[in-house]
Amino acid sequence: MDYSIKHSFDETLLQLTRVGLPAQPLSSRKVLFWGERTGEIASYAAGWLAGKGIEVVVLDGANRFNPYMASSFARKAFIPPESLLRKIRIARAFTCYQMATMVGERLNDLLGQGGAIAQSERRWIILLGLIDTFLDEDVLDREIRPLFEKSLRKIEEMALRGIPFFLFQSSDFNSPFPQEGRGRPKPHYGAGRVEGFMNSKRTYLTKRLFHFVNEVRRISLDDEEPKNDFGKKSRNKHH
Repeated sequence: MDYSIKHSFDETLLQLTRVGLPAQPLSSRKVLFWGERTGEIASYAAGWLAGKGIEVVVLDGANRFNPYMASSFARKAFIPPESLLRKIRIARAFTCYQMATMVGERLNDLLGQGGAIAQSERRWIILLGLIDTFLDEDVLDREIRPLFEKSLRKIEEMALRGIPFFLFQSSDFNSPFPQEGRGRPKPHYGAGRVEGFMNSKRTYLTKRLFHFVNEVRRISLDDEEPKNDFGKKSRNKHH
């Protein structure tokens, strides 16, 4: 695991997007930002990308996208906010069925097949709160898992075509790896309350997401400026 202590979120985005640096061969890239106040930080990231001339599609499953936070980068960069916001397309999903449909069918349309965005090589997708809509207690597990896996397969398919993804997910609930890297014994998952915790929808979805992405970055919002507390370089694997 690679760790970077409290450096600027702008530096993190520059490192991940390589704006202004020599182009790299297309590869699957799915970066998960995990932390608190992810809605605000995802909004800022969308503004940062748009401010660099990158077309952005935001799929918001947490209903937390904030255009004012996005335009805060415009003020820093002396860019007219309306010009920046025109480069950001936003779609919202309120149920797991809507999320699966958006990922499976609508993202390509939002990327502008045959339009200006499709002709640009500079495009990015931000998924905010991907798992939030899948936590509906009224939807059975046997429906949740196939829908979620179908969505992940579609994301992977698009990533392999060279479309990069930033995924932002709140850490308001417990990490799927609470013991990892801390020298503590792993809990016994065979019985009682721990088994119930490990079998919960929330734990399954979160752990699955951690294993799916290429890289995980822990983030926080300190004094209204996003910070990268540490980065976890994932396994460099493709699904």
